[in-house]
Parts: sequence; structure tokens; C-alpha cells
Amino acid sequence: MKIFFRNIHLYLSLVAGLVIMITCFTGAVLVFEEELNHTFHRERYYVEPKGSPLSVAALNAKLQEKVPGAKVTGVRIYNDPARSAELTFTAGGKKDQAAKSGGKPAKGGGKKAYINPYSGDVIEVYVYQDTFFYTMFALHRWLLGGDVGKMIVGVCTLIFLFIIITGIVLWWPKTRNILIQRLKVKWSAGWKRLNHDLHIVLGFYAAIFLFIFAFTGLAWSFEWFNDGIYKVTNSSPKATPPPSSVYVADAKPAVLDTVFQRALATVPDAYFYNISLPKDSASAYAVSMITPRSVHESASDNLYIDQYSGEVLKLQTFGERNLGQRVRSSFKPVHVASIWGMPSKIIGFVVCLLGVIFPVTGTIMWIVRLKKQKKAGRNKASGTRARAVA
Repeated sequence: MKIFFRNIHLYLSLVAGLVIMITCFTGAVLVFEEELNHTFHRERYYVEPKGSPLSVAALNAKLQEKVPGAKVTGVRIYNDPARSAELTFTAGGKKDQAAKSGGKPAKGGGKKAYINPYSGDVIEVYVYQDTFFYTMFALHRWLLGGDVGKMIVGVCTLIFLFIIITGIVLWWPKTRNILIQRLKVKWSAGWKRLNHDLHIVLGFYAAIFLFIFAFTGLAWSFEWFNDGIYKVTNSSPKATPPPSSVYVADAKPAVLDTVFQRALATVPDAYFYNISLPKDSASAYAVSMITPRSVHESASDNLYIDQYSGEVLKLQTFGERNLGQRVRSSFKPVHVASIWGMPSKIIGFVVCLLGVIFPVTGTIMWIVRLKKQKKAGRNKASGTRARAVA
């Protein structure tokens, strides 16, 4: 039976090994994307508080000076006085934006201006598609190959789950002594034994985490997987429709500063207020917020504000979403290993690096085994000839 599982493990690994290495390597790079950006580009995210912050309208005016014709689609204001303000905007057509991202939507969308909220200086106009991390993200998600690459990643991720399962079956020891051997790396052994232990022992410790990362990754590759989440949880994938603004003829929309102040008064302890502008005359301002009560980075509360009167229409907390929506929202922080903050990120980083070396150590084990089999075959043939001569 183990020969059967060994063959499945081997051949699936040969088929998907290279893609697994790429996704694990890029995953390791992306684990600390935010921390690395904040370390090497601190001036983008942090400012020295001086005086009172400018109004959102004033920040928008400063952006217009820097990028004439910029159409602001979203604003993020932090409660931390040392953080810069972020204005998301578009400056060209959708066709141009799609072309820049190779036909795929940019993570976060559009361009983003980081602005000093006290002086109004535009610190940087940031385009995610032009960054190193976007390249890593695109490799991770679709191998820079559009829908075809996305399908390849999805299929290889699915194969990876079977590789991990068959690996556990092969690892499972028959005796207590073998169990002890398979829980410790013999660092003083020769290179063949060390390679064997790196694959078998570290593979066991990393297996559960790699399985979780691969399993959650399927949500970005297959619609049937997402549909399954809602079916299993007996939930609707459709979010509760947001409330509409009460249309007033010839009325001017409420200014962003009014919306921000309403949000600040309603939820004063949010880490940030992410304001999305209405898409049409009937929509409301939507303010997304992460608070100290949020269970993870995707567990946002949403506040809806009438675009004409500036009155609060509804506060929808994360807990009010149905079970399927809450489960699906947890996939990202689990997949990117941010669910428990820095401890889980360290685990994710180490496990992803191990995921890069396992195809290599496994291939070496296979080559060593082939050489042993060939040598045994030659010795058997030699013995047969010797007996025939005798």
C-alpha cells in the first residue's frame, strides 16, 4: 500500500513541484509585505504631527494641484495622528488601468496618494502595479499568466493538498522507535540522511500549516470552492443590501468632512476610516472600519451615511454578517498568516520557505533511490551470471 502512496506522492510532486516552489517562495516574500514597506518607506506612512489636520476637501485640493483631473474614489483617515492620509483616485480610463495590470485588477485598485494631513504636501503617488510586491503577488496568484496562470496555480494547489495527505501517510510510523526517529533531524548524519530528515521530519511539522495555506488559497482560484463555503454553512453569498440615500432634487452631496466627522462620532475608536464615495445618485457613503473589537484584519464594521443629508443610515457590524460571510472573510488573514499577528507571520514565513525546499529534497531522495535500485539491479545481474558460470 505504501508503494502506491509513494508513487502518487512522487508523480504529483513532479507535476506540480515547480509551481509549488514559486507560490511558496512568493508567499514567504508577501508575509511581511506591510512590515517591509513601513520599514523601508517610513516617510510614506508616517508624518510629524504639527497643528490641526487639514480638512479632507483641502487634501483633495492639494491632490488636484499635484494630479490635475484626479477623481477621488476613496479616502482613508487614521486615528493615529502620526499617520499620513490616503486618497485613492483614478486619473485615466479603466482600459488603461487594466492594461497596466496585465488584464488583472490591481490589489487595492487605482492609484493612491499619501498626503501629510497637516501640511497638505503630497508625499507620494503610489501605484501598486509598479512595485516589486505586485510582481510577487501576480506570480503568487496567476504566475503572471492571466486566467491560464490562475488555473494552473489553482490546479497545482489542489494537487498540493493530495501531496501533503500522501506525505503524512508515508510518514506514519509503525513503531515507537521509528516515531522518535521521524520527529528529530539527525544533524550529524551524512548528507543523504540529512536530506532525508529535512524532507521527512520538517515535512511533518510543516504539513498542517501548508495544508491550511493551500486549502484557503483555493478560494481565489475556484468559484465552486467559494460556493461550497456558503453551501456548507447554509448561508447566502449575497451581502445584505446597503441602505440607499434619500434623493433630494438639486441637493448638493454631503462633503467628505461631514462624512468623516459622522463616522468619528459614531465609532470613535476605529484604527482608520476608509470612506468609499457613492457610485450613483441613490447610493450612500460607505465607511469601512477596523476597531479593537475586530477579530482579524478582514472583520470590518461598515457605516452607511446618506450622501445628501450626511445622516447615519446604518451601522453594520462584522458580527451581523451571516456565518458563510464571516467564514469566507477569515480566509485572507489565515492564508497570509496574519490571523495572530507577528507570531503567526513568523510561522507562515518559515513554513513557506520549507515549502520551497521540500520539492528539492524530495527530488534528491528520488534520485538516490533510483541509483540504489540500479545498483541493486546490476548486483543481482552479476550474481545471476556468476551462478550461471559456476
